[in-house]
Amino acid sequence: MRITNTLTGKKEEFVPIQPGVVRMYVCGPTVYDLIHVGNARPAVVFDVFRRYLEYRGYRVIMVQNFTDIDDKIINKANQLGVDYKTVADTFIAEYWRDAHALGIRPANFHPRTTDFVDDIVEIIERLVEKGVAYQTETGVYFDVRKFEKYGELSKKKIEDLIAGARVEVDETKKFPLDFSLWKKAKPGEPCWKSPWGEGRPGWHIECTVMSVKILGESFDIHAGGEDLVFPHHENEKAQAEALTGKVFARYWMHNGMVRFLGDKMSKSTGNIFTVREAVKRYGRDGLRYMILSKHYRSPMDFSEELLQDYSRAVKRVWEILGRYEKSGDIGIPKRNAVYEEYVNRFVEALDDDFNTPVAVSLIFELARNLSKAMDDNDREDALLYYHLIRREFGPVLGLFDLNEEKKEVSSEELLKLLIEVRDVLRKEKRYDLSDRIRDHLREIGIILKDTPSGTEYTVE
Repeated sequence: MRITNTLTGKKEEFVPIQPGVVRMYVCGPTVYDLIHVGNARPAVVFDVFRRYLEYRGYRVIMVQNFTDIDDKIINKANQLGVDYKTVADTFIAEYWRDAHALGIRPANFHPRTTDFVDDIVEIIERLVEKGVAYQTETGVYFDVRKFEKYGELSKKKIEDLIAGARVEVDETKKFPLDFSLWKKAKPGEPCWKSPWGEGRPGWHIECTVMSVKILGESFDIHAGGEDLVFPHHENEKAQAEALTGKVFARYWMHNGMVRFLGDKMSKSTGNIFTVREAVKRYGRDGLRYMILSKHYRSPMDFSEELLQDYSRAVKRVWEILGRYEKSGDIGIPKRNAVYEEYVNRFVEALDDDFNTPVAVSLIFELARNLSKAMDDNDREDALLYYHLIRREFGPVLGLFDLNEEKKEVSSEELLKLLIEVRDVLRKEKRYDLSDRIRDHLREIGIILKDTPSGTEYTVE
């Protein structure tokens, strides 16, 4: 298996530190709003990458964090008149709802920043003792000039980074690129005790601490969107390696950005399309197919029209699968030469820098072959193609998975439709049928109540 390592800019053979075990850290969301399609791309990409590692026989230990204290979260809390924890808890719950709808498997660990504040304070103290961090009247900062490899990940010189990058403006800093490890609290902000006064962690230190505490001082893969290369991942790397003197992450993987109307999709610009809306309109597989049809390192253009096209393509495959399932011939095929050829092509694609577009195209090729085999009444080949889609490749890509429901209509939508039909029947005085609907719903625990403003229901 070969993957492109952002650190070297080269496609490298993947060799984990511990044979047979992969430790990976994926940067998760800052939880102050619903996730959008831009957030969904790394979630889907690295969900599938983890599935593929497991398919290849590795045991994967995956960490994905939640940033649950941040300026954006504090601002949201102030807007809503609630505390920061209410905002964080609310949108972590909403994240899980959307992640489940999108077929994202939970990582092994989902640490929150606020659960690691004591560990963060300890690590900052060690960085200060080593002379690579210093205190000012506004907090504690990392001194980037004390770390010789600063800029190695983003492949930029310090002078270039000063000219063109996002830096924290603070006159108390020794150097413009120095970044915050600990922010002293402002009036009314949530805060924790520390040797430098009450405050809260900076953004970059949280991921360094959580990854080191859970995965160890050196681990295999650090992943996220390419917008995190600088400053976030550059700063994470600097902190960790200045602290331990060891290589922080051996491989760095970054997915390309999602562009909406030509610009990066982000909440700050308003260029967003939520995962919830996308899945509701076009289905889980439609969105996953759209994301996986582009190589993970390439930028991805998004439009609702494109998503609709991907959704239609997915529905055609579901129709072919549904047609086969009606035959009732759901057995296990022989692993013949055709079977092995497809498996080899699938592995060859994903071993080559995780080339999901080729892997996904195999599923659509198999669907066409399945349709033809059914037309030709070739039951042996039909079973083989069906098995490869639903049981071999589908679970790896999270597409057409046997473990996921394929129905597009929710139970709530069906119930509303039944109530509308019953209302029409009552207006037409066809009470025998309207009462049958009411009585059958009562039998399954749904109680209808007719009111002047319409029919209401409760679930017992």
